[in-house]
Amino acid sequence: MKKTKWSLLLTIVLVLSVFLSACSGKSDSDGKEKASGTTDGEGSKEKVLNLLETSEIPYLDNIMADDSVSLNVANNVYEGLYTLDDKDQPVPAGITGEPEEKDGGKTWVFKLRDDAVWSNGEKVTANDYVFAWRKAVAKETATQYSFIYQVAGILNADKILNPEDKMYNKTDQLGVKAIDDHTLEVKFSGDTSAKPYLKAVLSFPTFYPQNEKFVKEQGKEFALEADKALYNGPYTLTKWEHEKGWVMKKNEKYWDKKNVKVDTINTNVVKEEATRINLFETGKADRTSISAEYVDQYKDKKDIFSTVPESTVFFLRMNQKNKALANENIRHAIDMGWDKKQLTDVLLNNGSVPAFFLVPSKFVNGPDGADFREKNGDLNKGDAAKAKEYWEKGLKELGTKKVDLTLLNYDSDTAQKDAQFIKNQLEKNLPGLSLKIKPQPFKQKLKLEEKLDYDISYAGWGPDYPDPMTFVDMFITGGSHNEMNYSNKKYDELIKKASAETDLQKRWDMMQEAEKILIEEDAAISPMYQRGLAFITKSNIKNIHNHSFGGDYSYKHWDVQ
Repeated sequence: MKKTKWSLLLTIVLVLSVFLSACSGKSDSDGKEKASGTTDGEGSKEKVLNLLETSEIPYLDNIMADDSVSLNVANNVYEGLYTLDDKDQPVPAGITGEPEEKDGGKTWVFKLRDDAVWSNGEKVTANDYVFAWRKAVAKETATQYSFIYQVAGILNADKILNPEDKMYNKTDQLGVKAIDDHTLEVKFSGDTSAKPYLKAVLSFPTFYPQNEKFVKEQGKEFALEADKALYNGPYTLTKWEHEKGWVMKKNEKYWDKKNVKVDTINTNVVKEEATRINLFETGKADRTSISAEYVDQYKDKKDIFSTVPESTVFFLRMNQKNKALANENIRHAIDMGWDKKQLTDVLLNNGSVPAFFLVPSKFVNGPDGADFREKNGDLNKGDAAKAKEYWEKGLKELGTKKVDLTLLNYDSDTAQKDAQFIKNQLEKNLPGLSLKIKPQPFKQKLKLEEKLDYDISYAGWGPDYPDPMTFVDMFITGGSHNEMNYSNKKYDELIKKASAETDLQKRWDMMQEAEKILIEEDAAISPMYQRGLAFITKSNIKNIHNHSFGGDYSYKHWDVQ
Protein backbone atom coordinates (compact mmCIF):
# COMPACT_ATOMS: atom_id res chain seq x y z
CA MET A 1 0.00 0.00 0.00
CA LYS A 2 1.20 3.34 -0.61
CA LYS A 3 1.07 2.99 2.88
CA THR A 4 2.39 3.18 2.42
CA LYS A 5 1.83 3.00 5.82
CA TRP A 6 3.99 6.00 5.63
CA SER A 7 2.00 7.99 8.09
CA LEU A 8 5.05 8.92 10.11
CA LEU A 9 6.85 10.46 7.15
CA LEU A 10 3.99 12.37 5.65
CA THR A 11 3.67 16.12 5.95
CA ILE A 12 1.59 19.25 6.44
CA VAL A 13 2.80 22.23 8.48
CA LEU A 14 0.82 22.94 11.65
CA VAL A 15 2.06 24.99 14.56
CA LEU A 16 0.90 24.73 18.14
CA SER A 17 -1.49 27.66 17.94
CA VAL A 18 -3.37 25.94 15.14
CA PHE A 19 -3.54 22.71 17.10
CA LEU A 20 -5.30 24.45 19.94
CA SER A 21 -7.89 26.05 17.64
CA ALA A 22 -11.12 24.80 16.13
CA CYS A 23 -9.74 21.61 14.59
CA SER A 24 -9.12 20.00 17.97
CA GLY A 25 -12.74 19.04 18.52
CA LYS A 26 -12.04 18.68 22.23
CA SER A 27 -14.11 21.41 23.74
CA ASP A 28 -17.20 20.95 25.89
CA SER A 29 -20.20 23.28 25.90
CA ASP A 30 -18.30 25.76 28.04
CA GLY A 31 -15.44 25.88 25.59
CA LYS A 32 -13.13 24.02 27.97
CA GLU A 33 -10.78 21.57 26.39
CA LYS A 34 -11.33 17.92 27.23
CA ALA A 35 -8.46 15.65 28.11
CA SER A 36 -8.43 11.89 27.70
CA GLY A 37 -11.01 10.17 29.86
CA THR A 38 -12.84 13.26 31.14
CA THR A 39 -16.52 13.19 32.10
CA ASP A 40 -19.39 14.74 30.21
CA GLY A 41 -20.74 16.75 33.16
CA GLU A 42 -23.38 14.20 34.13
CA GLY A 43 -21.01 11.82 35.88
CA SER A 44 -20.59 9.31 33.05
CA LYS A 45 -17.10 9.05 31.73
CA GLU A 46 -16.44 9.92 28.09
CA LYS A 47 -13.33 8.24 26.80
CA VAL A 48 -11.36 10.56 24.56
CA LEU A 49 -8.23 9.71 22.60
CA ASN A 50 -6.03 12.49 21.23
CA LEU A 51 -3.76 11.44 18.36
CA LEU A 52 -1.39 13.14 15.93
CA GLU A 53 -0.83 12.64 12.22
CA THR A 54 1.61 14.24 9.83
CA SER A 55 -0.68 14.32 6.79
CA GLU A 56 -4.11 15.30 5.62
CA ILE A 57 -6.43 12.45 4.58
CA PRO A 58 -5.80 12.11 0.83
CA TYR A 59 -8.92 9.96 0.21
CA LEU A 60 -12.00 9.32 2.34
CA ASP A 61 -13.40 7.15 -0.46
CA ASN A 62 -12.24 3.66 0.53
CA ILE A 63 -12.16 2.54 -3.10
CA MET A 64 -9.65 5.29 -3.94
CA ALA A 65 -7.56 4.98 -0.75
CA ASP A 66 -3.98 3.97 -1.55
CA ASP A 67 -1.90 5.47 1.26
CA SER A 68 -1.43 4.77 4.95
CA VAL A 69 -3.47 7.69 6.30
CA SER A 70 -6.49 7.04 4.05
CA LEU A 71 -6.36 3.30 4.66
CA ASN A 72 -6.14 3.74 8.42
CA VAL A 73 -9.17 6.05 8.47
CA ALA A 74 -11.11 3.68 6.20
CA ASN A 75 -10.23 0.79 8.49
CA ASN A 76 -12.07 2.52 11.33
CA VAL A 77 -15.07 4.25 9.76
CA TYR A 78 -15.98 1.47 7.30
CA GLU A 79 -16.20 -2.30 7.51
CA GLY A 80 -16.26 -5.17 5.03
CA LEU A 81 -16.83 -8.90 5.07
CA TYR A 82 -13.82 -9.47 7.33
CA THR A 83 -11.78 -7.47 9.79
CA LEU A 84 -8.47 -8.22 11.52
CA ASP A 85 -8.32 -9.20 15.17
CA ASP A 86 -5.51 -8.29 17.55
CA LYS A 87 -3.41 -11.17 16.16
CA ASP A 88 -3.91 -10.06 12.55
CA GLN A 89 -6.23 -12.95 11.84
CA PRO A 90 -9.23 -12.22 9.57
CA VAL A 91 -12.50 -12.70 11.44
CA PRO A 92 -16.10 -12.26 10.20
CA ALA A 93 -17.31 -8.66 10.43
CA GLY A 94 -20.09 -7.80 7.99
CA ILE A 95 -21.07 -11.47 7.73
CA THR A 96 -22.69 -13.87 10.22
CA GLY A 97 -20.13 -16.64 9.82
CA GLU A 98 -17.83 -18.26 7.32
CA PRO A 99 -19.05 -18.58 3.72
CA GLU A 100 -20.58 -21.68 2.18
CA GLU A 101 -18.15 -23.01 -0.43
CA LYS A 102 -19.40 -24.51 -3.70
CA ASP A 103 -17.91 -25.71 -6.99
CA GLY A 104 -14.84 -27.10 -5.30
CA GLY A 105 -14.21 -23.81 -3.50
CA LYS A 106 -14.53 -21.60 -6.60
CA THR A 107 -17.79 -20.08 -5.35
CA TRP A 108 -18.27 -18.59 -1.90
CA VAL A 109 -21.72 -17.60 -0.59
CA PHE A 110 -21.72 -15.07 2.26
CA LYS A 111 -24.63 -14.32 4.59
CA LEU A 112 -24.55 -10.66 5.59
CA ARG A 113 -25.39 -9.47 9.09
CA ASP A 114 -28.98 -8.35 9.43
CA ASP A 115 -27.96 -5.74 12.04
CA ALA A 116 -25.26 -4.04 9.94
CA VAL A 117 -26.45 -0.56 8.95
CA TRP A 118 -25.09 2.64 7.45
CA SER A 119 -24.83 5.78 9.53
CA ASN A 120 -28.09 7.03 7.93
CA GLY A 121 -29.92 3.98 9.27
CA GLU A 122 -30.18 2.06 5.98
CA LYS A 123 -29.21 -1.59 6.05
CA VAL A 124 -25.96 -2.72 4.46
CA THR A 125 -27.02 -4.98 1.59
CA ALA A 126 -25.35 -7.38 -0.83
CA ASN A 127 -25.87 -4.83 -3.58
CA ASP A 128 -23.66 -2.39 -1.64
CA TYR A 129 -20.80 -4.84 -2.15
CA VAL A 130 -21.64 -5.46 -5.80
CA PHE A 131 -21.75 -1.72 -6.50
CA ALA A 132 -18.48 -1.01 -4.70
CA TRP A 133 -16.59 -3.91 -6.24
CA ARG A 134 -17.67 -3.02 -9.75
CA LYS A 135 -16.70 0.58 -9.09
CA ALA A 136 -13.24 -0.57 -7.98
CA VAL A 137 -12.49 -2.28 -11.32
CA ALA A 138 -14.16 0.31 -13.57
CA LYS A 139 -12.03 2.24 -16.04
CA GLU A 140 -13.69 5.49 -14.98
CA THR A 141 -12.65 5.05 -11.36
CA ALA A 142 -8.97 4.43 -12.17
CA THR A 143 -8.16 3.39 -8.59
CA GLN A 144 -4.62 2.23 -7.97
CA TYR A 145 -5.94 -0.74 -6.04
CA SER A 146 -7.99 -2.33 -8.84
CA PHE A 147 -5.25 -4.96 -9.10
CA ILE A 148 -6.14 -6.38 -5.69
CA TYR A 149 -9.22 -7.97 -7.30
CA GLN A 150 -6.81 -9.97 -9.45
CA VAL A 151 -4.80 -10.84 -6.35
CA ALA A 152 -7.98 -12.23 -4.79
CA GLY A 153 -8.72 -14.07 -8.01
CA ILE A 154 -12.23 -12.64 -8.40
CA LEU A 155 -13.66 -14.11 -11.61
CA ASN A 156 -12.99 -11.98 -14.71
CA ALA A 157 -11.18 -9.24 -12.79
CA ASP A 158 -8.06 -9.77 -14.90
CA LYS A 159 -10.03 -9.47 -18.13
CA ILE A 160 -12.05 -6.45 -17.04
CA LEU A 161 -8.83 -4.65 -16.13
CA ASN A 162 -7.02 -5.58 -19.36
CA PRO A 163 -7.45 -2.94 -22.13
CA GLU A 164 -6.58 -5.58 -24.72
CA ASP A 165 -9.32 -8.00 -23.67
CA LYS A 166 -12.80 -7.94 -25.19
CA MET A 167 -14.22 -7.99 -21.66
CA TYR A 168 -12.34 -4.78 -20.75
CA ASN A 169 -14.37 -2.49 -18.45
CA LYS A 170 -17.43 -4.75 -18.55
CA THR A 171 -17.82 -4.54 -14.82
CA ASP A 172 -21.11 -6.45 -14.81
CA GLN A 173 -19.05 -9.54 -15.65
CA LEU A 174 -17.15 -9.38 -12.37
CA GLY A 175 -17.65 -12.49 -10.24
CA VAL A 176 -19.88 -10.91 -7.62
CA LYS A 177 -23.67 -11.17 -7.35
CA ALA A 178 -26.40 -10.19 -4.91
CA ILE A 179 -28.65 -13.25 -4.49
CA ASP A 180 -30.87 -11.20 -2.18
CA ASP A 181 -30.34 -8.30 0.23
CA HIS A 182 -28.38 -10.43 2.67
CA THR A 183 -26.78 -13.06 0.44
CA LEU A 184 -23.63 -12.29 -1.54
CA GLU A 185 -22.16 -14.73 -4.04
CA VAL A 186 -18.51 -14.40 -5.03
CA LYS A 187 -16.95 -16.47 -7.81
CA PHE A 188 -13.21 -17.04 -8.15
CA SER A 189 -11.23 -17.85 -11.26
CA GLY A 190 -9.08 -20.55 -9.72
CA ASP A 191 -8.39 -22.83 -6.81
CA THR A 192 -8.86 -20.80 -3.62
CA SER A 193 -6.98 -23.40 -1.58
CA ALA A 194 -3.80 -22.01 -3.18
CA LYS A 195 -4.54 -18.65 -1.57
CA PRO A 196 -4.35 -19.18 2.21
CA TYR A 197 -4.28 -15.41 2.57
CA LEU A 198 -7.57 -14.84 0.70
CA LYS A 199 -9.74 -13.89 3.68
CA ALA A 200 -7.07 -11.42 4.79
CA VAL A 201 -7.18 -9.86 1.31
CA LEU A 202 -10.95 -9.50 1.61
CA SER A 203 -10.44 -7.53 4.83
CA PHE A 204 -8.68 -4.79 2.82
CA PRO A 205 -10.61 -1.46 2.46
CA THR A 206 -10.89 -1.72 -1.35
CA PHE A 207 -13.34 -4.60 -0.72
CA TYR A 208 -15.60 -2.60 1.60
CA PRO A 209 -19.18 -1.85 0.48
CA GLN A 210 -20.64 1.50 -0.59
CA ASN A 211 -24.27 2.65 -0.58
CA GLU A 212 -25.08 3.06 -4.28
CA LYS A 213 -27.95 5.50 -3.84
CA PHE A 214 -25.96 7.80 -1.55
CA VAL A 215 -22.83 7.72 -3.71
CA LYS A 216 -24.78 8.64 -6.83
CA GLU A 217 -26.67 11.42 -5.02
CA GLN A 218 -23.35 12.98 -3.94
CA GLY A 219 -21.81 12.65 -7.39
CA LYS A 220 -18.37 14.26 -7.61
CA GLU A 221 -18.75 15.53 -4.03
CA PHE A 222 -18.81 12.02 -2.60
CA ALA A 223 -16.37 11.61 0.31
CA LEU A 224 -14.85 15.07 -0.11
CA GLU A 225 -16.20 16.15 3.28
CA ALA A 226 -17.15 14.30 6.45
CA ASP A 227 -20.89 14.62 5.72
CA LYS A 228 -20.45 13.49 2.12
CA ALA A 229 -19.86 9.86 3.11
CA LEU A 230 -21.80 7.14 4.89
CA TYR A 231 -20.15 4.98 7.54
CA ASN A 232 -20.74 1.41 8.68
CA GLY A 233 -17.68 0.89 10.87
CA PRO A 234 -16.97 1.32 14.59
CA TYR A 235 -16.61 5.10 14.13
CA THR A 236 -18.05 7.90 12.05
CA LEU A 237 -16.12 10.90 10.82
CA THR A 238 -17.97 13.83 12.34
CA LYS A 239 -15.53 16.65 11.67
CA TRP A 240 -12.81 17.14 9.07
CA GLU A 241 -10.90 20.39 8.74
CA HIS A 242 -8.65 19.92 5.76
CA GLU A 243 -4.94 20.20 6.47
CA LYS A 244 -5.72 20.57 10.19
CA GLY A 245 -7.33 17.44 11.55
CA TRP A 246 -10.45 15.34 12.01
CA VAL A 247 -12.71 13.86 14.67
CA MET A 248 -14.13 10.34 14.83
CA LYS A 249 -17.04 9.48 17.12
CA LYS A 250 -18.22 6.09 18.25
CA ASN A 251 -20.85 4.89 15.76
CA GLU A 252 -24.03 4.40 17.78
CA LYS A 253 -25.55 2.43 14.88
CA TYR A 254 -22.62 0.00 14.66
CA TRP A 255 -23.70 -3.61 15.24
CA ASP A 256 -20.91 -4.26 17.77
CA LYS A 257 -20.85 -0.88 19.50
CA LYS A 258 -20.76 -2.49 22.96
CA ASN A 259 -17.18 -3.54 22.26
CA VAL A 260 -16.05 -0.11 21.08
CA LYS A 261 -14.38 1.39 24.14
CA VAL A 262 -13.29 4.90 23.09
CA ASP A 263 -16.03 7.48 22.48
CA THR A 264 -14.11 10.20 20.64
CA ILE A 265 -10.85 10.18 18.70
CA ASN A 266 -9.34 13.56 17.85
CA THR A 267 -6.58 13.51 15.27
CA ASN A 268 -4.58 16.64 14.55
CA VAL A 269 -2.16 17.15 11.69
CA VAL A 270 1.21 18.21 13.08
CA LYS A 271 4.36 18.09 11.00
CA GLU A 272 7.02 19.42 13.33
CA GLU A 273 8.33 16.84 15.76
CA ALA A 274 9.22 19.37 18.46
CA THR A 275 5.59 20.51 18.44
CA ARG A 276 4.35 16.91 18.71
CA ILE A 277 6.63 16.28 21.68
CA ASN A 278 5.43 19.48 23.33
CA LEU A 279 1.80 18.47 22.85
CA PHE A 280 2.47 15.10 24.45
CA GLU A 281 4.33 16.61 27.40
CA THR A 282 1.58 19.15 28.05
CA GLY A 283 -1.17 16.52 27.93
CA LYS A 284 -2.65 17.64 24.63
CA ALA A 285 -1.71 14.42 22.83
CA ASP A 286 -1.80 10.82 24.07
CA ARG A 287 0.71 9.30 21.68
CA THR A 288 3.36 10.32 19.18
CA SER A 289 6.19 8.80 17.26
CA ILE A 290 9.69 10.04 18.06
CA SER A 291 12.87 10.14 16.01
CA ALA A 292 16.47 9.38 16.94
CA GLU A 293 17.21 12.64 18.72
CA TYR A 294 14.46 11.98 21.29
CA VAL A 295 14.91 8.23 21.77
CA ASP A 296 17.69 8.59 24.34
CA GLN A 297 15.56 11.08 26.25
CA TYR A 298 12.67 8.63 26.64
CA LYS A 299 14.04 5.10 26.26
CA ASP A 300 14.41 4.54 30.02
CA LYS A 301 10.82 5.60 30.71
CA LYS A 302 9.39 2.11 30.29
CA ASP A 303 5.85 3.16 31.19
CA ILE A 304 5.54 5.39 28.11
CA PHE A 305 8.33 4.38 25.67
CA SER A 306 8.04 1.52 23.20
CA THR A 307 9.41 0.38 19.87
CA VAL A 308 7.34 -1.44 17.29
CA PRO A 309 8.92 -3.60 14.57
CA GLU A 310 7.10 -3.36 11.25
CA SER A 311 6.84 -5.13 7.93
CA THR A 312 7.14 -1.85 6.05
CA VAL A 313 10.16 -1.45 3.78
CA PHE A 314 11.48 1.87 2.48
CA PHE A 315 13.46 2.13 -0.72
CA LEU A 316 14.63 4.53 -3.41
CA ARG A 317 12.67 4.29 -6.65
CA MET A 318 14.87 4.92 -9.68
CA ASN A 319 12.86 6.18 -12.62
CA GLN A 320 14.23 4.55 -15.76
CA LYS A 321 12.70 7.23 -17.95
CA ASN A 322 15.81 9.14 -16.90
CA LYS A 323 18.68 8.28 -19.28
CA ALA A 324 21.25 7.89 -16.53
CA LEU A 325 18.99 5.74 -14.35
CA ALA A 326 18.17 3.53 -17.31
CA ASN A 327 21.79 2.40 -17.04
CA GLU A 328 22.14 -0.71 -14.88
CA ASN A 329 25.64 0.17 -13.65
CA ILE A 330 24.49 3.62 -12.50
CA ARG A 331 21.65 2.03 -10.53
CA HIS A 332 24.00 -0.51 -8.90
CA ALA A 333 26.33 2.34 -7.95
CA ILE A 334 23.54 4.39 -6.34
CA ASP A 335 22.29 1.36 -4.40
CA MET A 336 25.74 0.56 -3.00
CA GLY A 337 26.97 4.14 -2.69
CA TRP A 338 25.61 4.96 0.76
CA ASP A 339 25.77 3.42 4.25
CA LYS A 340 22.40 1.91 5.16
CA LYS A 341 23.51 0.80 8.63
CA GLN A 342 24.57 4.32 9.57
CA LEU A 343 21.16 5.56 8.47
CA THR A 344 19.28 3.11 10.71
CA ASP A 345 21.62 3.09 13.71
CA VAL A 346 22.39 6.81 13.92
CA LEU A 347 19.78 8.86 12.08
CA LEU A 348 16.71 6.71 12.71
CA ASN A 349 17.64 4.94 15.96
CA ASN A 350 14.09 3.62 16.33
CA GLY A 351 14.41 -0.11 15.79
CA SER A 352 14.66 0.11 11.99
CA VAL A 353 17.17 -2.25 10.36
CA PRO A 354 19.13 -1.92 7.08
CA ALA A 355 17.35 -3.45 4.09
CA PHE A 356 19.10 -5.32 1.30
CA PHE A 357 15.82 -6.80 0.18
CA LEU A 358 12.24 -6.01 -0.79
CA VAL A 359 10.26 -8.64 1.14
CA PRO A 360 10.83 -7.95 4.87
CA SER A 361 12.11 -10.40 7.45
CA LYS A 362 9.79 -11.96 10.04
CA PHE A 363 6.81 -11.18 7.81
CA VAL A 364 5.67 -14.57 6.51
CA ASN A 365 6.94 -18.14 6.47
CA GLY A 366 6.80 -20.46 3.47
CA PRO A 367 5.22 -23.90 3.16
CA ASP A 368 8.43 -25.37 4.61
CA GLY A 369 8.11 -23.13 7.67
CA ALA A 370 11.14 -20.99 6.78
CA ASP A 371 11.12 -17.21 6.71
CA PHE A 372 11.03 -15.79 3.16
CA ARG A 373 14.37 -14.06 3.80
CA GLU A 374 16.18 -17.24 4.80
CA LYS A 375 16.91 -18.36 1.22
CA ASN A 376 17.78 -15.04 -0.45
CA GLY A 377 19.33 -13.29 2.53
CA ASP A 378 20.84 -9.88 1.75
CA LEU A 379 20.95 -8.85 -1.92
CA ASN A 380 23.24 -6.42 -3.74
CA LYS A 381 25.29 -5.79 -0.63
CA GLY A 382 28.37 -3.74 -1.45
CA ASP A 383 30.52 -0.83 -0.32
CA ALA A 384 31.72 2.56 -1.52
CA ALA A 385 34.63 1.07 -3.48
CA LYS A 386 32.36 -1.34 -5.34
CA ALA A 387 29.87 1.44 -5.95
CA LYS A 388 32.59 3.60 -7.51
CA GLU A 389 33.51 0.78 -9.92
CA TYR A 390 29.90 0.52 -11.09
CA TRP A 391 29.68 4.31 -11.31
CA GLU A 392 32.73 4.67 -13.54
CA LYS A 393 31.47 1.91 -15.84
CA GLY A 394 28.10 3.62 -16.08
CA LEU A 395 29.59 7.05 -16.83
CA LYS A 396 31.76 5.54 -19.55
CA GLU A 397 28.73 3.84 -21.15
CA LEU A 398 26.80 7.13 -21.01
CA GLY A 399 29.74 9.08 -22.43
CA THR A 400 29.73 11.64 -19.65
CA LYS A 401 31.60 12.61 -16.49
CA LYS A 402 28.65 14.26 -14.78
CA VAL A 403 25.11 13.26 -13.78
CA ASP A 404 22.52 15.63 -12.27
CA LEU A 405 19.60 14.00 -10.46
CA THR A 406 16.78 15.11 -8.18
CA LEU A 407 15.56 13.18 -5.12
CA LEU A 408 11.80 13.50 -4.60
CA ASN A 409 11.19 13.45 -0.88
CA TYR A 410 8.59 13.77 1.88
CA ASP A 411 8.72 17.15 3.59
CA SER A 412 8.80 15.86 7.17
CA ASP A 413 11.71 16.61 9.52
CA THR A 414 12.89 12.99 9.58
CA ALA A 415 12.74 12.46 5.82
CA GLN A 416 14.68 15.69 5.24
CA LYS A 417 17.52 14.49 7.46
CA ASP A 418 17.54 11.08 5.75
CA ALA A 419 17.66 12.66 2.30
CA GLN A 420 20.50 15.01 3.25
CA PHE A 421 22.49 12.05 4.58
CA ILE A 422 21.99 10.10 1.34
CA LYS A 423 22.88 13.14 -0.75
CA ASN A 424 26.12 13.70 1.16
CA GLN A 425 27.14 10.05 0.92
CA LEU A 426 26.36 9.64 -2.77
CA GLU A 427 27.99 12.87 -3.86
CA LYS A 428 31.10 11.91 -1.86
CA ASN A 429 31.33 8.33 -3.10
CA LEU A 430 30.22 8.87 -6.70
CA PRO A 431 32.35 11.68 -8.24
CA GLY A 432 30.43 13.71 -10.78
CA LEU A 433 27.01 13.15 -9.19
CA SER A 434 24.91 16.14 -8.17
CA LEU A 435 21.79 15.23 -6.19
CA LYS A 436 19.18 17.91 -5.56
CA ILE A 437 16.53 17.30 -2.88
CA LYS A 438 12.91 18.12 -3.72
CA PRO A 439 10.61 17.89 -0.65
CA GLN A 440 6.87 17.73 -1.33
CA PRO A 441 3.66 17.38 0.71
CA PHE A 442 2.57 13.75 0.77
CA LYS A 443 -0.39 14.03 -1.57
CA GLN A 444 1.61 16.00 -4.15
CA LYS A 445 4.48 13.52 -3.88
CA LEU A 446 2.11 10.66 -4.71
CA LYS A 447 0.86 12.51 -7.79
CA LEU A 448 4.39 13.15 -9.05
CA GLU A 449 5.23 9.47 -8.63
CA GLU A 450 2.09 8.42 -10.47
CA LYS A 451 3.04 10.70 -13.38
CA LEU A 452 6.68 9.50 -13.26
CA ASP A 453 7.64 13.15 -12.86
CA TYR A 454 10.80 12.56 -10.81
CA ASP A 455 14.29 11.00 -11.02
CA ILE A 456 14.72 9.22 -7.68
CA SER A 457 12.00 9.00 -5.04
CA TYR A 458 12.16 8.18 -1.32
CA ALA A 459 9.34 5.63 -1.16
CA GLY A 460 7.96 2.93 1.09
CA TRP A 461 5.61 -0.01 1.01
CA GLY A 462 3.66 -1.72 3.75
CA PRO A 463 1.96 -5.04 2.94
CA ASP A 464 -1.71 -5.23 2.00
CA TYR A 465 -2.06 -8.88 2.94
CA PRO A 466 0.19 -11.55 4.52
CA ASP A 467 2.02 -12.89 1.47
CA PRO A 468 5.23 -11.92 -0.40
CA MET A 469 3.19 -11.26 -3.53
CA THR A 470 2.02 -7.97 -1.99
CA PHE A 471 5.61 -6.76 -2.48
CA VAL A 472 6.89 -8.48 -5.60
CA ASP A 473 3.92 -7.87 -7.90
CA MET A 474 4.41 -4.10 -7.56
CA PHE A 475 7.08 -4.07 -10.23
CA ILE A 476 5.50 -5.95 -13.11
CA THR A 477 5.63 -4.09 -16.42
CA GLY A 478 2.90 -1.45 -16.53
CA GLY A 479 1.73 -2.23 -12.98
CA SER A 480 -0.16 0.59 -11.27
CA HIS A 481 2.44 0.71 -8.47
CA ASN A 482 5.51 0.21 -10.68
CA GLU A 483 5.80 3.97 -11.20
CA MET A 484 9.40 3.89 -12.43
CA ASN A 485 9.25 2.50 -15.96
CA TYR A 486 10.91 -0.76 -14.90
CA SER A 487 10.38 -3.78 -17.15
CA ASN A 488 11.87 -7.27 -17.16
CA LYS A 489 10.16 -10.05 -19.15
CA LYS A 490 11.57 -12.83 -16.99
CA TYR A 491 10.42 -11.03 -13.85
CA ASP A 492 6.93 -10.57 -15.31
CA GLU A 493 6.73 -14.23 -16.28
CA LEU A 494 7.73 -15.39 -12.80
CA ILE A 495 5.08 -13.22 -11.14
CA LYS A 496 2.45 -14.39 -13.63
CA LYS A 497 3.28 -18.05 -13.03
CA ALA A 498 3.47 -17.61 -9.26
CA SER A 499 0.03 -15.97 -9.26
CA ALA A 500 -1.49 -19.07 -10.88
CA GLU A 501 0.67 -21.77 -9.26
CA THR A 502 -1.14 -24.15 -6.91
CA ASP A 503 2.01 -25.85 -5.65
CA LEU A 504 2.84 -23.57 -2.72
CA GLN A 505 6.55 -24.40 -2.62
CA LYS A 506 7.01 -23.79 -6.36
CA ARG A 507 5.11 -20.52 -5.97
CA TRP A 508 7.40 -19.50 -3.10
CA ASP A 509 10.52 -20.31 -5.12
CA MET A 510 9.28 -18.21 -8.05
CA MET A 511 8.73 -15.16 -5.86
CA GLN A 512 12.20 -15.52 -4.34
CA GLU A 513 13.75 -15.74 -7.80
CA ALA A 514 11.82 -12.64 -8.88
CA GLU A 515 13.13 -10.67 -5.90
CA LYS A 516 16.72 -11.58 -6.84
CA ILE A 517 16.15 -10.33 -10.39
CA LEU A 518 14.69 -7.05 -9.17
CA ILE A 519 17.50 -6.20 -6.76
CA GLU A 520 20.57 -8.35 -7.35
CA GLU A 521 20.49 -8.38 -11.15
CA ASP A 522 18.67 -5.19 -12.14
CA ALA A 523 19.15 -2.95 -9.09
CA ALA A 524 15.76 -1.54 -10.04
CA ILE A 525 15.33 -0.11 -6.54
CA SER A 526 17.71 0.72 -3.72
CA PRO A 527 16.29 -0.79 -0.51
CA MET A 528 16.83 1.49 2.49
CA TYR A 529 15.45 0.01 5.70
CA GLN A 530 12.79 -2.17 7.25
CA ARG A 531 11.04 0.25 9.53
CA GLY A 532 10.84 0.12 13.26
CA LEU A 533 8.93 2.83 15.10
CA ALA A 534 9.58 4.46 18.45
CA PHE A 535 6.59 5.84 20.35
CA ILE A 536 5.79 7.61 23.56
CA THR A 537 2.29 6.82 24.78
CA LYS A 538 0.38 7.81 27.88
CA SER A 539 0.31 4.90 30.30
CA ASN A 540 -3.50 4.91 30.48
CA ILE A 541 -3.86 4.05 26.77
CA LYS A 542 -4.38 0.30 26.54
CA ASN A 543 -4.88 -2.50 23.98
CA ILE A 544 -2.85 -0.89 21.21
CA HIS A 545 -2.29 -3.31 18.35
CA ASN A 546 -0.35 -2.48 15.21
CA HIS A 547 -1.50 -4.46 12.17
CA SER A 548 1.33 -5.86 10.07
CA PHE A 549 -0.69 -5.36 6.88
CA GLY A 550 -3.73 -3.40 5.69
CA GLY A 551 -4.78 -0.40 7.78
CA ASP A 552 -2.32 0.36 10.58
CA TYR A 553 -4.76 0.27 13.49
CA SER A 554 -8.21 -0.86 14.54
CA TYR A 555 -9.19 1.69 17.19
CA LYS A 556 -12.14 -0.50 18.09
CA HIS A 557 -9.75 -2.47 20.30
CA TRP A 558 -8.12 0.53 22.01
CA ASP A 559 -9.09 1.73 25.46
CA VAL A 560 -8.53 4.73 27.73
CA GLN A 561 -8.39 3.82 31.40
